[in-house]
Amino acid sequence: MKNKFLKSTFVFIGFVFVMILLASTFVQGVIPSGASVNQIKNSTAPNDPAGVQQAVAGNVTEVNLNGFSSTQSWQGYYGNVTGTIQLSDGGNKVLYNWSDTSPKGEIYASMISNVDWTNIQCFNFTAKGTFASDVSNRGGTSQYGLNLTQLQDNFSIPYDAADSVNKTFNLNGSGNHATFYTNNFAFPDGTCQSTRLYTNLGYGVSGKFEEVLLYDPTSRGVVYTSLLNQDILGFDNRTHDFEMIVPEDGHSADTSTTPYYFYMELQ
Repeated sequence: MKNKFLKSTFVFIGFVFVMILLASTFVQGVIPSGASVNQIKNSTAPNDPAGVQQAVAGNVTEVNLNGFSSTQSWQGYYGNVTGTIQLSDGGNKVLYNWSDTSPKGEIYASMISNVDWTNIQCFNFTAKGTFASDVSNRGGTSQYGLNLTQLQDNFSIPYDAADSVNKTFNLNGSGNHATFYTNNFAFPDGTCQSTRLYTNLGYGVSGKFEEVLLYDPTSRGVVYTSLLNQDILGFDNRTHDFEMIVPEDGHSADTSTTPYYFYMELQ
């Protein structure tokens, strides 16, 4: 009788163990996946012609000048997104998929080719600039890691420049970016530093073309995150699903290029 009871107990424990193992094997977060990139067009603003003012000997003339220079700190991307939400195994064999020509979710760009999404967090302008394991703040904001000064130094961007990171991603707090999810971590409304890119109506339209700064503490890399819209009139009066900018050093004699890796997470 005792042996029979022990056998039943072991069978039950074994069953529970198998169920836990199965749960740990198949229940996992939705991790952003690499996105293929198809370049459609690449352009830069043309130089304006020089203005003319006649000089007359003996005259002193007051003039106001207006013009522009292209940024030496940023590269812009915009376009449309198509994708598929799929149910597949570890060998990428598809059991079922749902195609979507105007999906919701996020587009990510980073200089990191293998972002560790398990500890993703908000980029912190005032982080200590030292690096330590801080998994308790994944999905939040840590005091450790790369800070604003270090990021700008990496791209030779002066702190007080008109197009500095802090003057560009200058939004923080409630109402400044929509709630979004990355690897099943919720980033509530206005949690991270963010900016808004131009629509056909100009700058600062709430809920349109929002971009957020995330950070991967494992690789110590910044992840530029564009929250997807669906067919919104963009800066060029054409419909786009996303607009985003990433830093690039074009100062002084630097003509080298920087590879950015693109990821997407569809919902």
